[in-house]
Amino acid sequence: MKVADFGSGAGYYTLLAGKMAGSSGRVFALDIQKNLLVTLKREANKAHIFNIEIVAADFEKPSGTRLKENSIERGIVANIFFQIQAREEFAKEITRVMRSGGKVLVIDWTDSFGGIGPEKKDVFPADACRGLFEQNGFSLEKSISAGVHHYGFVFKKV
Repeated sequence: MKVADFGSGAGYYTLLAGKMAGSSGRVFALDIQKNLLVTLKREANKAHIFNIEIVAADFEKPSGTRLKENSIERGIVANIFFQIQAREEFAKEITRVMRSGGKVLVIDWTDSFGGIGPEKKDVFPADACRGLFEQNGFSLEKSISAGVHHYGFVFKKV
């Protein structure tokens, strides 16, 4: 199984995916912040998770992940939309790298509260997220509970 964590940050989901994918799987930690990727790789090695590959990526450019077309079976997009200006480019890049039938887990903020999370103006609403993925070759497989201040979706590439 090949998994991509789009916007891995410190790697919370990357490390979990690395454990789940096992020694035969491969997890790509994609982020624009190289210092976070270096820290993530160090933490993965400490935890004896050796199937994680870090990739400095710019989601707002075509082929910005540098992953092969149709190469990824599972994707993770968590709490990143408020940082992305070119969301359409981001969605196109996810579409490019995901295999047909591949699934993407999306978790993002529903609001801004108490200084935690994005500013209210930067929150990417759930309906806009759903529309973005559906317009880029995905169908909604299911909605999931992601807590009080988040929404969650699982999309499948058609």
